[in-house]
Amino acid sequence: MRLRLTLLVALLSLTAACGGAGSDISAAVADDGPAKRVALWGAEGGFVTATTNVLRPPRVVVYDDGVVIADASKQLKLNEDEVTRTVTSMEKYLTGQPPTASPKPDAPVVSDVPTTVLGVQGKDGKMVEVRVPALDQIAQFYPKELPEAKKLMDALATKAAESGTDYVGTRIRLVAEGAESAEGKPSPWPAGVEEPSGTVDPVWQKDLDGAAATAVTKAVPAGQEYGKSLFRTSAGALYVLTWRYLLPDE
Repeated sequence: MRLRLTLLVALLSLTAACGGAGSDISAAVADDGPAKRVALWGAEGGFVTATTNVLRPPRVVVYDDGVVIADASKQLKLNEDEVTRTVTSMEKYLTGQPPTASPKPDAPVVSDVPTTVLGVQGKDGKMVEVRVPALDQIAQFYPKELPEAKKLMDALATKAAESGTDYVGTRIRLVAEGAESAEGKPSPWPAGVEEPSGTVDPVWQKDLDGAAATAVTKAVPAGQEYGKSLFRTSAGALYVLTWRYLLPDE
């Protein structure tokens, strides 16, 4: 959250003789709203589970206040110059690219892999995004600017993993996936958390905050990527619960 200091000058009274003039100068804090994304690297699609598809966070998000969050799990802080250099570089790499890039005609066909998403805030304040199918597999068949943009964001992800701190949000996204044939001992459904209702196809999801979010993070063990475990509802249905922290602007 970025705050700016606004100086408010209030003139309390004036007299015709100018003998009783007085003024009061006070500082008021004005809220600029939540930080905004200025650069990102993410992925869409690919041959992944429904749970992964729902929970997958951007690989890297850079915010205008300098905060960088990688995989919704690690964060670091850039200074103003670093943010400017990052945005300027991403603008150079992505300007003129189509919304969905196409490889050279002689590129091999690659299926069932995620599409890379690269983005930067444009001059009008809106995010400009370029989708690059199978960038990791056939990078040499795309304009060199696209692999360079990904390389720049990948360096931030590596830096966050090596020297950043844990990212812990105030809100989470909970996903329940039916697991009627799952083995193992289920735990009771977390107290104070809504249970899935109706048809779950293929997954049920819910964004939570406050006590409900805390109940989930305490009840569901944290895994390498997301919390995950087997739970039984009051009606006896079995679900695998998975969650991640939501980003500040989600």
